[in-house]
Amino acid sequence: MPMESSMNIPSTLKTVARSALLGSFALGALGTVAALAQEAAPAVAAAAPAAPAFTVDKGDTTWMMISTVLVLLMTIPGLALFYGGLVRTKNMLSVLMQVFTITSVVMIIWVFYGYSLAFTPGNAFVGGLSKMFLSGVNVSTLSETFSKGVAIPELVFVVFQMTFACITPALIVGAFAERVKFSALILFVILWVTVIYFPIAHMVWFWGGPSAYADPSGLIFGFGAIDFAGGTVVHINAGIAGLVGALMIGKRIGYKKDIMAPHSMTLTMVGASLLWVGWFGFNAGSNLEANAYAVLAMINTFVATAAAAVTWIVLESLLRGKASMLGAVSGAVTGLVAVTPAAGFAGPMGAIVLGIVATFVCYFFVSVVKNTFDYDDSLDVFGVHCIGGIIGALGTGILVNPALGGAGIVDYSTADFAAGYAGTATQLLAQGKGVLVTLLWSGIGSAILYKIVDLIIGLRPTADAEREGLDLTSHGEAAYHS
Repeated sequence: MPMESSMNIPSTLKTVARSALLGSFALGALGTVAALAQEAAPAVAAAAPAAPAFTVDKGDTTWMMISTVLVLLMTIPGLALFYGGLVRTKNMLSVLMQVFTITSVVMIIWVFYGYSLAFTPGNAFVGGLSKMFLSGVNVSTLSETFSKGVAIPELVFVVFQMTFACITPALIVGAFAERVKFSALILFVILWVTVIYFPIAHMVWFWGGPSAYADPSGLIFGFGAIDFAGGTVVHINAGIAGLVGALMIGKRIGYKKDIMAPHSMTLTMVGASLLWVGWFGFNAGSNLEANAYAVLAMINTFVATAAAAVTWIVLESLLRGKASMLGAVSGAVTGLVAVTPAAGFAGPMGAIVLGIVATFVCYFFVSVVKNTFDYDDSLDVFGVHCIGGIIGALGTGILVNPALGGAGIVDYSTADFAAGYAGTATQLLAQGKGVLVTLLWSGIGSAILYKIVDLIIGLRPTADAEREGLDLTSHGEAAYHS
């Protein structure tokens, strides 16, 4: 682990230059591939069948634009304030800066090549580069929804999915908050979304749509696994990457010796509330249409979150004698995470049960498992997001059953697109395979990427910089002035 002063300007310039050089090589390589792809494009276009006629509804388009803005609200300012309030005063601004910068950087990467890698044909693991730099995407191109013949403008699908790509790596920050170099984090995120997020999104969500349901799909989609809004793609993916990062970077200086209480539960509560509000875009927006299934996702996002918050409050009251604000918001986020994959599949009563069960398991991991194994997951990213995502993903396989009030799984091979259920064992197996692939791909891949970044830049600031606080040592400014 390199030891260098954060105030050493020449060293900082070297780091920036190094990162810029790496970025230049990467963009150069991608540009070459894009050029080759464009040369081959006419032949592919000539062989492609004519696109079916789709119906576009202004209400659906409007809802998706609103949902996109709501998901952005989840990240900035929602997640930034939620995490920021949980760290110590000397690191508040650093967390805000990390989340804000990640959001901005990933937006650019997404339109350069991320959308293409996630949502174009390629293979079972990742898409191709046919839509690199949004080639061929314009105001006249469309994306089909989950109803045959119904579509939304492709540009609104691009920006909606872009917000998911932004919040997922931002979630990872909480696992090793207060002890990571800013430059190292940004380089890691650039590599992580490219190697981990885009392929996982492709594996889980890429398919031909109702009009081409038999076309090749992503690996996990092909298993028959269902994930309405990102239990695997977002929460398990970020949660396991966070745990790996916390273990590889190591514990904070003074962990379990110094007081590391949240500096502002007020801001954390505000951030959690913004997350809850924004999550309606996350979950209900994932329906891609403004219809009854979007409303189902909406009510589930209300009741599962409320049930989880109340459950955490009751658990704390019984086990600790007092209910805390930290516990209440932790419960709410747990419910939001767990219901994400089930939002448009479970019935409201099933969503409540899911929120309660996820809270019991996540509370156990946060309060018992974390202390038993003595790892420093600063803001419980693994205990809430990964574990909550696993409970949600597996629970979705059960609660989607119409006999339990679920919506069933649409069979697009039937003439009327009837919703059915393959059986608990069959669906749980599919869900489990999806969870396992996500854990392995993200866990192993993230470990490799952390190591690469550590060798290039070094993951951790100096001990003196960490003690002083990352606000001043990384950014030269403070969140507060007395």
